[in-house]
Amino acid sequence: MIHGIDHLVIVVRELEAAIKNYADAGFTVVRGGKQPIGTHNALIAFSDGSYLELIAFLNQLPPHPWYRRLEKGGGLTDFCMQTDDLAADVASLRRTGVAMNDPSPLTRDRPDGYRVAWVLSIPQPPFNGAMPFLIKDETPRDERVPRDRTHANGITGIHTLTIAVEDAGKIASYWEKVLGGKASACERTDLDARGARIAAGPHTLEIVAPARPSGALAEFLGKNGPSPYEATLAAAAGKARQLDPAKLEGARLKVA
Repeated sequence: MIHGIDHLVIVVRELEAAIKNYADAGFTVVRGGKQPIGTHNALIAFSDGSYLELIAFLNQLPPHPWYRRLEKGGGLTDFCMQTDDLAADVASLRRTGVAMNDPSPLTRDRPDGYRVAWVLSIPQPPFNGAMPFLIKDETPRDERVPRDRTHANGITGIHTLTIAVEDAGKIASYWEKVLGGKASACERTDLDARGARIAAGPHTLEIVAPARPSGALAEFLGKNGPSPYEATLAAAAGKARQLDPAKLEGARLKVA
């Protein structure tokens, strides 16, 4: 069963610069280590169990979809959902019509030498970006996700993930079948977009499509294709605010 957002992927050009920028914004950033695909990362873990992954490429890797996104500017690029039964959830997504790759193993060597291991299943085109990838931990999840989950800026977790798609009704119908819930209609006048919202554990997924062939969301889709557009973060206290994407490697993040 899918229980909510596991993490959001933010692709950055230079990891050390990204760590500094996010630390300056009040986040506690923990270096994650290197992965054999030629990437290294840093993680920002929250008390709701989710986290942000800042990931950079050590070498050029044009075939990788995240590298292609980096060439367009990077930022918030992909998302992963928590599951307690990877095989069952992959099968459930496939039954709805979402093409998913067979699970494959991956590892990350932390700076302290510990090797984190997991198995993941990735959606195939045209679903990648609009639908999540899924992870099953082989080592304990607390070894993959940093234990330090408090932040000077008061952020406690992810409230809402806004996903830009071309057909919001179709994508929302997949989520209704997988999550077993009912989506509610929503309108984002600031983006000139409309779509649907659905609860996924403690988080909300907002699936939106442009209401007309122009505007911020239409421009984003034309450049990047279906993918996460922005994330709204939850905070213990303080007023709602927009964080500056220019200081956060292009990621659109705001605080509820």
